Amino acid sequence: MPQLPRRIWSDEDWERIRLGYRAQDMDEKWNVYAEGDVVSLHRSWTGHGIFAATFVPVDGGGWRIADAVVERDAARYKNRDDAYDCVMLEMVISSVVLGEPAHDLLSRLTALTRRGRDSGDASADIIRHSAIGLRSDPQPPGRGH
Repeated sequence: MPQLPRRIWSDEDWERIRLGYRAQDMDEKWNVYAEGDVVSLHRSWTGHGIFAATFVPVDGGGWRIADAVVERDAARYKNRDDAYDCVMLEMVISSVVLGEPAHDLLSRLTALTRRGRDSGDASADIIRHSAIGLRSDPQPPGRGH
């Protein structure tokens, strides 16, 4: 991916990200798991891998994404917008895995979704549900999924 999220996740966030997330029902759209320092994001219904992000430690604490790849087979993932992919990757980790409200990311995702698509009147809630899905009740930190 030519564009990567710039966020630095705390060491506590990284521990939660490493636990992953498994969709609990049909309204959830993502399964996330980590193998070593690589976090994979798969669509829950199809099992298709969409993103793989390599995390590295940051001097002074925390973790960032140093490299990521995105699926480009249109039969598996139709998006072709690098900025959208960057926001989507961060949104899934922040919103789905960590259970954060991620309002800023949702605003950016909404704007990118509306740009150049026939969805100019879609609400942020519809766009969020379509792209991210709902998240089951947040799990307490440290509890595996």
